[in-house]
Amino acid sequence: MICPKCTGQMAETTFGRNMFAHQCTLCQGLWFDLGEAERLKNKWMSEFLDTGNAEVGRVNNTVTDCPCPRCGDIMEHLKDTDRPEVGYEACAQHGMYFDAGEFSMLKQQDLADKITAFLHPANLYRD
Repeated sequence: MICPKCTGQMAETTFGRNMFAHQCTLCQGLWFDLGEAERLKNKWMSEFLDTGNAEVGRVNNTVTDCPCPRCGDIMEHLKDTDRPEVGYEACAQHGMYFDAGEFSMLKQQDLADKITAFLHPANLYRD
């Protein structure tokens, strides 16, 4: 598979027994087949799949007209509602592509939201 951002080769990487992603050997961007990003976002320690340099990811995030590595159609550039600095590409048929550092940022936001909800005063003073 070819990286939609830098045209480097994508190598398969695994998390756990049956969850997969593809990481570019050059820019370290991550491709998740349909549904895998959502499943991995909720898995403990899955942010360690995102080993790329976030600075390189920020530069690559400016490239938005990217072909899906599965079908070649131009993917839609989307922004996360909680983290607007995270812009990722999605093919409704095949999956999602995150630039280096973006998947980790989403995981950090998810963890921060959980801690905030847990520490909310309504949760601290229950009988």
